[in-house]
Amino acid sequence: MNDDQPTRTEKDSLGEVQVPASALWGAQTQRSLQFFAIGEQSFPPGFIHDFVLVKKAAAIANHKLGHLDTRLAELIGEACDEILGGGHQDQFPLSVWQTGSGTQTNMNVNEVIANLANLRAGQAAGSKSPVHPNDHVNLSQSSNDVFPTVMHLSANRLVQEALLPALRKLIDTLAAQSTRFADLVKSGRTHMMDATPVSLGQEFGAWRAQLDNARRQIKAALPAVQELAIGGTAVGTGLNTHPRWANLVTDQISVLSGYPFTSAPDKFSQLASHDALTGLHNALNLLATVLYKMASDIRLMNSGPRCGLGEIRIPENEPGSSIMPGKVNPTQVEALTMVCIRVMANNLAVTLANSQGQFQLNVYKPLILMSLMESLQLLADAINSFDQHCLQGIAPNQERLDELMNRSLMLVTALTPLIGYESAARAAQYAQQHDTTLKQAVLTLGLLDEATFDTHINPKTMLGPKA
Repeated sequence: MNDDQPTRTEKDSLGEVQVPASALWGAQTQRSLQFFAIGEQSFPPGFIHDFVLVKKAAAIANHKLGHLDTRLAELIGEACDEILGGGHQDQFPLSVWQTGSGTQTNMNVNEVIANLANLRAGQAAGSKSPVHPNDHVNLSQSSNDVFPTVMHLSANRLVQEALLPALRKLIDTLAAQSTRFADLVKSGRTHMMDATPVSLGQEFGAWRAQLDNARRQIKAALPAVQELAIGGTAVGTGLNTHPRWANLVTDQISVLSGYPFTSAPDKFSQLASHDALTGLHNALNLLATVLYKMASDIRLMNSGPRCGLGEIRIPENEPGSSIMPGKVNPTQVEALTMVCIRVMANNLAVTLANSQGQFQLNVYKPLILMSLMESLQLLADAINSFDQHCLQGIAPNQERLDELMNRSLMLVTALTPLIGYESAARAAQYAQQHDTTLKQAVLTLGLLDEATFDTHINPKTMLGPKA
């Protein structure tokens, strides 16, 4: 706040505070701006939207219970609608790095809604009349149950509307590639060494199966995320709420959000820990490991173009070097794998933060929230980018696949039932030591005749079991 900026005087329980005259926030928000000038991270608009949605649901529920008269409920609802419609986004400036319960952000939202309501009623900002930020907007609530409720709303929304659609498209692309590449046989690799044949389609199919499993794990985490803490108030007992409050406000949240939220059966656990969100992030961590594995395989298969494996070609999106002309790099792979590492790091942060639930309250809520939201958004965006700008455009290098397949000594595995393991190993070793073909080694060692060799050494027959 500049020294020459017009201000108004507001009061809270600690005394007077000077607030910018044009601001819709109040004294507690201003104190937070003063005492938590930490970093540049603030809560994203989507989270604020979800917060305001909960406040609107609370006003409706309080009115139904007779705790808010019609006029106050309407003023609060109309103020919420202004924000939900995209207005006043600059009125939520607080740093993420604040109190571990998120109290300052809860009060920021309460104050902005109250001031908007009072302005609509013809009163001045900061008047706290007819709508009071604590007595009316925060009625039947505590930061300790509202903030975790909004955490669950935001996590559910990002999973349902961003991550799962992106993941579904990626899985569909892999399924299509698996079918398209089903007849392209190549050398398998274990321990980064030559192994028996696989098809390129089988490799793509394995990634699809891994990602489909990760998707199921993420979806399995959602029912716990859809259980809400609201109704627990300060410590989980529900002090200062009506017996019907928890279920009624949760029903209103479901109506407004369009998702099937339920009231958590044990509110104490919802305030003291964030197991559901930690479980969700563990599923995101699994997804990150799968994506990293897939992207790393693609990076190696694309390596070259002349001095690497060169089995596939990925789209050439941009020049890769400021000094080496004509160089093109696997930049989508690099972006995706960097996101994966970030998600893995966030998983550690969420895990450690969730362990810090002393007695009735976990006080690492903003850290858990921001780590989770960052992971969800980064994964969704990176998956979309990788799918669109890399995976869909992958083309096999048929000539290189055939070259490497035909040179593989591990084709000898198909001869083991005929000549035994030791003779087969001797043939492979002879071929390697004398830089000759496997066929020539088998014939030189007198292990099989040419016709029998040709009958049994066919890579296309080595892609699965056979009687």
